[in-house]
Amino acid sequence: VQLQASGGGLVQAGGSLRLSCAASGNIFGIRGMGWYRQAPGKERELVAVVTSGGDSNYADSVKGRFTISRDFAKNTVTLQMNSLKPEDTAVYYCNAEKVLTSRGLCLIEVDSWGQGTLVTVSS
Repeated sequence: VQLQASGGGLVQAGGSLRLSCAASGNIFGIRGMGWYRQAPGKERELVAVVTSGGDSNYADSVKGRFTISRDFAKNTVTLQMNSLKPEDTAVYYCNAEKVLTSRGLCLIEVDSWGQGTLVTVSS
């Protein structure tokens, strides 16, 4: 299972960016897909996630500014980030939780991470 993230870059405060992530491989199902971020000197934190039931959960710091969407058929997740602030600057990681896949003749669950994409918001 691989996650390929795209988007990110440099934007001024108040601007917008869009992150996209696609999961590929032998996938039978994914429980949650979402985004985490890690700022310099800080721990990785959850930004937003869409559960297998279609519920969206957001960190308090991004509520009302970020919107997450998920395409269950295509195994993709998108994060629309509006009204960006300098404190949103971080490396953003796509995550797929409890991915049901096969290894040989066995079905297993794995957690998968994308390669990380840098978002820089200038003041």
